[in-house]
Amino acid sequence: MKKGIYLDHAATTYVLPEVEKAMKPYYQNIYGNPSSLHNKGREALVELDKAREKVAHIFDCRGSEIIFTGSGTESDNLALFGIVRQYQDKGKHIIISKIEHHAVLHTAQALEKEGFEVTYLDVDEDGLVDLKKVYKAIRPDTIIISIMYANNEIGVIEPIADIGREILKYRKENNTEFPYFHTDACQAAGALDLGVEKLHVDLMTINSSKIYGPKGVGVLYKKKNVKIKPLIYGGSQEFGLRAGTENLAGIIGLATALELMQKDKEKENKRLIKLRDKLIAGIEKNISDVKLNGHREKRLPNNVNMTFLGAEGEALLLYLDNEGIYVSTGSACTSFDLDPSHVIVALGLSYEYAHGSLRMTLGKRTTEEDIDYVLKVLPEVVKKVRKMSPVKTSCER
Repeated sequence: MKKGIYLDHAATTYVLPEVEKAMKPYYQNIYGNPSSLHNKGREALVELDKAREKVAHIFDCRGSEIIFTGSGTESDNLALFGIVRQYQDKGKHIIISKIEHHAVLHTAQALEKEGFEVTYLDVDEDGLVDLKKVYKAIRPDTIIISIMYANNEIGVIEPIADIGREILKYRKENNTEFPYFHTDACQAAGALDLGVEKLHVDLMTINSSKIYGPKGVGVLYKKKNVKIKPLIYGGSQEFGLRAGTENLAGIIGLATALELMQKDKEKENKRLIKLRDKLIAGIEKNISDVKLNGHREKRLPNNVNMTFLGAEGEALLLYLDNEGIYVSTGSACTSFDLDPSHVIVALGLSYEYAHGSLRMTLGKRTTEEDIDYVLKVLPEVVKKVRKMSPVKTSCER
């Protein structure tokens, strides 16, 4: 191992020292159950409410609209299952995009087996959802639309506020409260505005492990007038919508991390964009037959997803790992699945493109020296892997 360059922040992040420090008292000192009536329980409840208000302030919503969960995946499941089971007498139609995270995609597929109908919206070659297609897909029996804020693989930022306005327009024209609008904002939470009123969303998901907080904690924003059925039963925690003793230390960590990321996002975004663009330019200059996946400008500041034609992404990953550079071939949730990325395929690209893609996502500790090292190592790695590959292709489409 020659280095230790972590370029997989879209999969997960380390915990910031400030976050770790904020969490520490909640393991040995403030350890009561927030549902207990004694002093230790009341002490924990006060801290839980403070954390809830911190998140609500950033979301520009009420504290009572914040539900703490165990992950972003659980929050996505709670949003979709919760809505359709609450309102299935109103309709059985769901709309999602073809590039959703598997937490949404697989939930929609499970709901199809329960008799719900799902419309999977196409995206353009840059990964963007067409507003007109969203509006056109809405039917009288559509009860929820879920479009992710920023894609976890290619980093494309969807026009969520514009989509939200189209949905509001449909509701007004048809004098209905449906469809509700959910967005998975897990990848967006550290870099983009999370004000739910500006985004015109009814439900929104984030998690902690993408924003330098602890793993095992998530949030679902649920607008006050929206009702959902719980997924987990057993207690009255989280307004009766998520049973189980709250992970207080984790929740404190999430709230602290979210505050830090939102406070520093403009400065950090500028720094990351500079490094991101240097990496993209260096790859395009020094390696032939490469393609940037996703929109060149409308993408997260830290995301670089490239296809290297004639090279297997898994082989590239392993050779880079041997050089101390840690990247991925897509979502960490499917890292043991050899099927091509559904996101790359949804862009209209072939399986060869999908199998030759790498995702490199930068973070707080990424330096210009790191990027220089990657640009030094990567061309030789690609050359070596291409020599081994039985598939010879080019970027001509």
